[in-house]
Amino acid sequence: MKQMIALLTAMILLLTLPACGAQPARTARDREVFAMDTVMELRVYDSSDAVLDEMDAALAALSRELNAEDDNGGLYALNRAGGGENAALADLVRRAAALSARTGGALDVSLHLASLAWGFPSKRYSIPTEADLTELANHCGMRLVSCAGDRITLQNGAELDLGAIAKGYAADCCRAILERAGVSGILSLGGNIQTVGKKPDGTDWTVAIQDPDDPGSYLLTMTVTGTKSVVTSGDYQRFFERDGARYCHILDPETLSPARNGLRMVTIVADEGFLADGLSTALFVMGLERGIEFWRAGNDFEAIWLTEDGTVTVTEGLEDRISYKNAEVVRR
Repeated sequence: MKQMIALLTAMILLLTLPACGAQPARTARDREVFAMDTVMELRVYDSSDAVLDEMDAALAALSRELNAEDDNGGLYALNRAGGGENAALADLVRRAAALSARTGGALDVSLHLASLAWGFPSKRYSIPTEADLTELANHCGMRLVSCAGDRITLQNGAELDLGAIAKGYAADCCRAILERAGVSGILSLGGNIQTVGKKPDGTDWTVAIQDPDDPGSYLLTMTVTGTKSVVTSGDYQRFFERDGARYCHILDPETLSPARNGLRMVTIVADEGFLADGLSTALFVMGLERGIEFWRAGNDFEAIWLTEDGTVTVTEGLEDRISYKNAEVVRR
């Protein structure tokens, strides 16, 4: 998986190189880091490595703090203690709870115990019994999570897993670093792409979306203007197979089992990394029809869906920005 991600991100960065003959005002500086259990590629246009150093340090700290499996981090401590005071995490959980409510529960950051039962964190995979899932339902669900000021309370043994929003939040933190420094760049944080500012040659950024059936290639490319977050969630990123069936890491909060609704992937384009990350998971859980209706009810993101039969569906705001010629377009 790491090799596939590295190949994809290298391809993405290649697609963002200045056009032939362009003279960027600042030098392109690249760095590869490993954080949040994935390879991250950072490209900035600057005269020094200062912002790269700052982002590197921020990503390392967030990787530790937001990881439910890292016993040196704040999230691990909260889960073990059934809650506690942590201002930054309380703010993040409040935002996650609000997005969970907006998505009708399709986003749920309280499913750590269910993820453990399926073996995704440890990669020692297993299939829980119906009795197991029934018991887990007593310990999972946003109803068991509450915040009051800086204090988070987890009831009935619930544990948080912020994987659905962590990289998006990290992208927002990195974007803030670049914006404070007045530096443009493009970041590939695993499946999350964050563009910041304008390309030095004045053209749009170009982002590639991985082909689920061929990890060394891409399904389509899209152009992005200015500062945007592009996040993809799919059944091919983390999964295991048993008896010919695929079980992906994205759990449906209603069943506590891997989501199965005819989708291979969902890509979200939004102004904010946190929003794009959370919605990519939520819309994957929703499925195509429900996801389209959710998009029609809002105005703060665009989306692309790929179904199991190979159909690409795109919202109208991306119709003229993607390279895929046979996409079905949905309109408000």
